[in-house]
Amino acid sequence: MVNAPSDIAAERRERPRAGAEHAPALGTVNLNPFGELVTLQHLSARLAKSLRGVFEGVLRQELRCWAEPLVVQRFADYKAERGDALSAWQPLAMGSARARAQVVIDARLLLQMLDAFFGGDGEAPNPLPAEFTPAAEALLARLGTMLAVPMESAWEPLTRVAFRAEASANIAAAPDLAADDPVVVTRFGLAAGEGKPQHVDILYPVAALKPHSNSLVAKVHGDALDVEPEWRSGLTRAVMGVKLPVRSVLAEPVVPLGLLLDLKAGDVIPIDFGPEVPVMVAERRLGTGLVGTANGRAAVRLTQLEPLTEEDFR
Repeated sequence: MVNAPSDIAAERRERPRAGAEHAPALGTVNLNPFGELVTLQHLSARLAKSLRGVFEGVLRQELRCWAEPLVVQRFADYKAERGDALSAWQPLAMGSARARAQVVIDARLLLQMLDAFFGGDGEAPNPLPAEFTPAAEALLARLGTMLAVPMESAWEPLTRVAFRAEASANIAAAPDLAADDPVVVTRFGLAAGEGKPQHVDILYPVAALKPHSNSLVAKVHGDALDVEPEWRSGLTRAVMGVKLPVRSVLAEPVVPLGLLLDLKAGDVIPIDFGPEVPVMVAERRLGTGLVGTANGRAAVRLTQLEPLTEEDFR
């Protein structure tokens, strides 16, 4: 099950985390009106795969990314758990809803990404600064825009939500939520190789999820039904005939806008690519391959295929 304890529990933060289901006691407020939120947990597991690509592109290294079991808690309790350590808060508008989702990143991770973005080794300064620089604020805004795309895609099978990154006057300041406002905390772990994991949180105020309550409480899987073999065979043949675009990305050079405006016929844009290039099917990475020729035509020989999991077909 997706919401079962992770097999990498040792990598989680050392703090207790309650489950997503909260039974209201006499005289207390029910923080979670949605029940077990299994659907949102499945959504987070699917989103983790897309987030890996975003953070790999910024940190410039291969990462493992996973979704931890989500939790519903008071906003004041969440802030208390984070303590006084410097954190960056990036608000994301959710369609026309007034409430905002929040991407929360530890200062150390954000500054590591900033160093890697400008060609460094991805090292954060030691000691950490007491406030963020304008460059860190600009990078966080860029990350918010990048994260909005996979989040919208991950929500698409459930309900259509248009995420949009919004500017913040002070990224170190927590959002203006009441202490008792309940929030759904979805946590994602990031780790390079066997290195120590770091975490990125995406907070959804319960008030922002209420318009989607019908989708959130829907069952992820229905009861198994007997399917006629002829119908299944016909459906399989139809699916096998679907055509999908296959492409290989040799290079994606980045040039300043000023250079683009000055380009003229005969100018050369230098590109650099390694022996192996990514091979894509639609928007999904199929694997990597070697560039060469076959029968006198340019071709790519596949050397590695990305593993497929059950989540890829949901």
